Amino acid sequence: MENVLRPVIVVGGSVVLTLLVGWAVDLLLRRADGRHHETPLWGLLRRGRVPFQLVLCTAMLRGSYAEAELLEEHSIGIGRILTLTLIGSTAWLVVRIAAAVVETSYTRYATAHRDPARVRRVRTQVTLIQRVVSAIVGVVAVAAMLLTFPAMRAAGASLLASAGVLGIVAGVAAQSTLSNLFAGLQIAFGDMVRLGDTVVVDGEWGTVDEITLTFLTVRTWDERRITMPVSYFTSKPFENWSRGSAQMTGIVLFHVDHSAPVEAMREKLRDILRECPAWDGRDYGLAVTDSTPNTMQVRALVTAKDADDIWTVRVTVRERMIRWLTEDHPYALPRVNTADAAPPPGRTLRGPRRDQDGAATLPFEPPRTGTGRG
Repeated sequence: MENVLRPVIVVGGSVVLTLLVGWAVDLLLRRADGRHHETPLWGLLRRGRVPFQLVLCTAMLRGSYAEAELLEEHSIGIGRILTLTLIGSTAWLVVRIAAAVVETSYTRYATAHRDPARVRRVRTQVTLIQRVVSAIVGVVAVAAMLLTFPAMRAAGASLLASAGVLGIVAGVAAQSTLSNLFAGLQIAFGDMVRLGDTVVVDGEWGTVDEITLTFLTVRTWDERRITMPVSYFTSKPFENWSRGSAQMTGIVLFHVDHSAPVEAMREKLRDILRECPAWDGRDYGLAVTDSTPNTMQVRALVTAKDADDIWTVRVTVRERMIRWLTEDHPYALPRVNTADAAPPPGRTLRGPRRDQDGAATLPFEPPRTGTGRG
């Protein structure tokens, strides 16, 4: 009877105690989260209740397994499995706790500061810090698991003895990976590009959607994803429209006839912008910037608070201005002149005649002086 009750008490007691402690800790975290709404830490810590219970249960089973006297012939294998599970669940719990602390710090900073550029910079930094912590914890956990095997302990001594040679070989083989790794850290703490920044890379306009230690993803306006190594942004030039202030100035070009009412177009631009919610009201203007034999170029200048709004303002101005010209001033639209050329003063045009190549010409007829013979 004792051979049956002992393992039941040990195993069942560990499981029941784990559930009770996990329920009590989760209850305390819920109450703390309800009392302190301004601090999301307690709510985020609740995400680690599963690894916490796994750590607690595995630790109690590992410590009391010898007292259970269960499957003693396999005690070494079962003990090693429990040890590996304990190491893995501990690493999982540490990652969850670190993520909760980092996310809480970012939330507090974002609440206290209203500058979007600084908030994006901090979000980029904390995201990369979280990834670095997770990678370090994972490597340490795997190393600890390997060291539980006696054969790996002996191999570890030889590996440490040849660490210098292996380091050189690994550095040469992983040169590209290491350069991307250091470039990712440089981007995070050098404030070169941040999550949410509007950039132009290789002629593609988009928003930075993800930054890791090795690659960066840009989401284009048509929902495509461009993935590039982070070393690109430290070695080649690119446009960052969100650097500094997010406010932008845009232009809209019109090619119109020389008879176009420029002053009326300027007043119409003002009316269009007043009805456009995307215009931030900072500035606007309209001026003739160029002229050709057939048309003149008119440039409309508009402003907006960010890249998305400047696009909306530009397309709105272009659409409504062209529609207004078509409906109210059709003569102002570009035209191709097909009329006969006006002769110089004192000359008239004669009928067409053929030159020696057979081409039609319209030579000018000299004026008659009235001195003919009579």
